[in-house]
Amino acid sequence: MSTHEESLAARAVERAAAALPGAEVGAEVAHHAMALTRFAESVIHQNVAEDVTTVRLVVHHDGRTTSGSASVVDDRGLDALVERVAASTRVAPVDPTWPGLGDPVAATAVPAPDPVTAEASPGDRAEVVRGFVAGAAGLETAGYCRTTSSRTAYASSAGQLVSGSAAECGLAGVARAEAAEGRADGVARLMPLRLADLDGAALGARAAAKARAWTDPVELEPGRYEVVLEPDAVSDLLTNYAFAAFNGQAVNERRSFVRVGADQFDPAISVVDDPLAVGLGSDSQGTPRRRLVLVDGGLTVAVTHDRRTAAEAGATSTGHDAENRFGAGPSARHLGIVPTGGFDAVAEEADGVVADASVAELVAGMERGLLVTDLWYTRVLDPRTLSITGLTRNGVWLVEDGRVTAPVKNFRFTQSYEQALAPGNVRAVGRTATPVPGDTYTATSPRFSCPALHLASWNFTGGASG
Repeated sequence: MSTHEESLAARAVERAAAALPGAEVGAEVAHHAMALTRFAESVIHQNVAEDVTTVRLVVHHDGRTTSGSASVVDDRGLDALVERVAASTRVAPVDPTWPGLGDPVAATAVPAPDPVTAEASPGDRAEVVRGFVAGAAGLETAGYCRTTSSRTAYASSAGQLVSGSAAECGLAGVARAEAAEGRADGVARLMPLRLADLDGAALGARAAAKARAWTDPVELEPGRYEVVLEPDAVSDLLTNYAFAAFNGQAVNERRSFVRVGADQFDPAISVVDDPLAVGLGSDSQGTPRRRLVLVDGGLTVAVTHDRRTAAEAGATSTGHDAENRFGAGPSARHLGIVPTGGFDAVAEEADGVVADASVAELVAGMERGLLVTDLWYTRVLDPRTLSITGLTRNGVWLVEDGRVTAPVKNFRFTQSYEQALAPGNVRAVGRTATPVPGDTYTATSPRFSCPALHLASWNFTGGASG
């Protein structure tokens, strides 16, 4: 029995093909439902939800390609979308790089989503928030708990018809102690992703420990410091690698430092994208998703491609058609650095400033440097070297002889992310990886698997005073 999304995708293809005889047509239908429970001053103050079905048509006719999308609720809306796309196809420029439609192929099999998470109520999310507030043990808290569910389908005039469903959940919150804030993020770790697996109390306790330890910070001179980056900070590296480095469009256009076949990373670094970790078995061009190794022991072995960038590069699509429709190209949304214990290793909690025992081991191996919780407000200065400027937040500490000795005021940094994990700059990789949520407000938000990293050098260019 076909799903509503499959039926809608098939009808979209049929009507577009009738409007433009001989055209190649692909239609993606995506139903996304997202709900947020927000809290501030340790009290839930807002529940918001959205439920949207979007149809996106891609048409190639007489050598010209165009696309269009709309929120569709009935056949009238579908007819209006087809009419608009057909009209634009007649005046679109010639497209000599059209890669054609893919052959019919089944989506990759993935576990069914957890129905309780997919249909979570405000009360279900409130229980997770309650745990976070209790875990903070009297500190003022703020943040959100999010649940999302997705149902997608893709149909084409070449005979492709695939569909899938997924559900995700996450929590991000802060605890405040006087002028200091501690942050903790969490997402469900194992498939199927379940809201019941989010430990709000543990996250609240972690955020509170950070806040209490980051009081009366001292100011240090800017310069190059040895660092241990905690998982939240590592997630910023992965975000920028995903969208600006391993992106097939950026590589084709030579805007990226990545070169397949080159030893560009430290031998301790292996990078994997695993979109199956959240459940959808095909991308928005109907290409099956799969686990993709991008870096193997320091050697760059692959980049992410959709059908168009793959055709330009003489490669094969890796199932990374961009959900972002702003020309960003095919991006990995579930990237991870492989921890030394493997992705199945379980993190052990640690007391005080350090989030887990794996991070504590890296701190113990540092003679003098900085423990950095998080990076934010980062912006690309030079895409060719992935030079980034940004700020630290939510806790920086001085480490001397393997021990945390003082809280430190925030820094501005300017650092080449190409050089951050280059050969010789990686002292150690943590034993375990923490799943870190990406964009808060997107139903199909990224999530990155991040071990802590011990790096020989990080360039801090300014302190709290300028």
